Amino acid sequence: MTPADAKDRPSRAAEGFFGRRHGKTIRPQQAIALESGLREYRLDLTAQAPSDLKTLFKAEISALQLEIGFGGGEHLLHRATEAAETGFIGVEPFVNGMAKMMTALGKAPLGNLRVYDDDATRLLDWLPSGSLDGIDLLYPDPWPKKKHWKRRFVGGANLGRFARVLKPGGRFRFASDIDSYVNWTLLACRNHGAFAWQAEDAADWHRPYEGWPGTRYEAKAIREGRRPAYLTFIRT
Repeated sequence: MTPADAKDRPSRAAEGFFGRRHGKTIRPQQAIALESGLREYRLDLTAQAPSDLKTLFKAEISALQLEIGFGGGEHLLHRATEAAETGFIGVEPFVNGMAKMMTALGKAPLGNLRVYDDDATRLLDWLPSGSLDGIDLLYPDPWPKKKHWKRRFVGGANLGRFARVLKPGGRFRFASDIDSYVNWTLLACRNHGAFAWQAEDAADWHRPYEGWPGTRYEAKAIREGRRPAYLTFIRT
């Protein structure tokens, strides 16, 4: 990170991760997979980020994508497998989700994937400016109570982080089944000014992304009668 980057970097005090980091006790096999997998795939933020992030990956890559809060990893694994020439960084502080991901990677390793198991704001502040082609934030915790809205990950400070690390023309994709969070995100991106919402007709924001594999959480939302929205913003 350059001095200019540090000067523009927002405070992390109120924009970081809120929520559980542990769920059910993971099985012994998962614990082994988690430990060995993190040794292989975890990014070390104590070292300065390389000027060329492509050197972080074993595979030869031509683009870089970040997914924040990948849950069980269904979407991230699908995309990393389908797009071998794209480098993916996945963030997930929830131990059970990371254990599931590391178990899957133990069975089918990927050279174009790295992970981080702590607060995404730390990773965003570590990344060089203009280093990412896209950011996905899919079904984040909606914090439905009004008194908790300030905990929502989408806000002015984190959109500033996104704007810094995305290349001009880079995409920020946001999916949610909670109408209030969808509206919140639309307003936040409009007010920020660095993101242009890509919507061509009245129905396209309810149309899943191309190649979308779906997630277990999304399937549950649909069963319970909630209609997902899929927003795409371009970094101007």
